Amino acid sequence: MHITSLQLWVTVISAIMVGFTKTGIPTLGIFVVALMAAVFPARESVGILTPMFITGDIIAIFYYRKAVVWKHLLVLLPWVLVGIGAGFGVLGKIGNEVLSVLIGTLVLLVILLHLFKNRLESTLNFSMAKSIAFNGGLGLLAGFTTMVGNAAGGIMSTYFLAKGINKTAFVGTTAFFFFIVNLVKVPFTAYLGLVTPQSLQLNAWMIPIVLAGAVIGYKVLPFIPQKQFQAIVLILAALGGLNLILF
Repeated sequence: MHITSLQLWVTVISAIMVGFTKTGIPTLGIFVVALMAAVFPARESVGILTPMFITGDIIAIFYYRKAVVWKHLLVLLPWVLVGIGAGFGVLGKIGNEVLSVLIGTLVLLVILLHLFKNRLESTLNFSMAKSIAFNGGLGLLAGFTTMVGNAAGGIMSTYFLAKGINKTAFVGTTAFFFFIVNLVKVPFTAYLGLVTPQSLQLNAWMIPIVLAGAVIGYKVLPFIPQKQFQAIVLILAALGGLNLILF
């Protein structure tokens, strides 16, 4: 795999952002996806990013291993696995442009659902956070979008915000979730030829850079107030969704 100077620099910047998103602001990851897809073929970028995300997940787990809300993960994972299977089934059958618009639209719809959640719950007299349909639906979408484009950050952020957990538990639970999911994805991406010995060699060079980004994120997170953290998460997720649709 030949890497141009532009692709190398973008990969370095993305590695820093991967580390930061895993220990700081989770929805920043969707910009990494868009950035890498801008300089690499979309399918190839998925193969490069998945091991980088796993590296970031491992580092985040080290920092936040005691801040995991397991009950929110266990109820979600079976649905996510089904979504991954569905994503694998369509990955080779749908064009990149259509796929980007689809994922971006899904991200925006989920964010809108979160913003109007209280009004809907009051009108319909039920709690979304306790709804099997809500949990299952977001799980399916998260599994599908992470398989086809590593773009489940916005959907999972909406899910965890709906659960009302604090920012530390949010980051810790997100880290464990994506570590499990990204490991499950590896055989699929390898089967599709997206992860290669050449791409793994590039990933190996990026490990210390991902670590540097993770340290920055870990140091920054305590200084972000909870309310502002939630706003930043939603705004970045929305901007990432729009980017997928428009560009």
